[in-house]
Amino acid sequence: MSTRPSRDAALDDVIRELQVLLPRLVARAKRIPPPPELHNLPLGPRHLSLLSILLLDGPMTVNEAATHLHIAPTTASLLISDLTRAAILHRTEDEADRRRRIISITPQAHPAIASWLAPGTQAWRHALAPLSHRDRRLVVDTLLAYEAAVAELRDGDSAT
Repeated sequence: MSTRPSRDAALDDVIRELQVLLPRLVARAKRIPPPPELHNLPLGPRHLSLLSILLLDGPMTVNEAATHLHIAPTTASLLISDLTRAAILHRTEDEADRRRRIISITPQAHPAIASWLAPGTQAWRHALAPLSHRDRRLVVDTLLAYEAAVAELRDGDSAT
């Protein structure tokens, strides 16, 4: 008697397709050159996510950015400091609460950042617009489950 679960051929077909598609998506994204203002900056994926969120949602507080990025406010503050030193972001006082700072993309950097990152947002809109809210949530939840499974398997937390 085999301890291996029975194979689902249809599932294997989808996995095969995704194993070809996901690296292609990553490669395509990496081929989009950053604007000259960012060429020499050591930017990580979180910097790009922060800039994308600021393009999509506009100015926000450090805590709001941290919430969107699913990171601690101190980590968000470090990312913001990196981009502020590079004159990509600036911080201003929140008129409603002077203890808080509002972060935004500088007017000088905005056109270059928008031309670089806005096409990605437009592509997501194109792909997700035909889907129902439930189907969009399913796409996101599936990607999150995949990310968690990869992390678990890579970190050796799995019994497989």
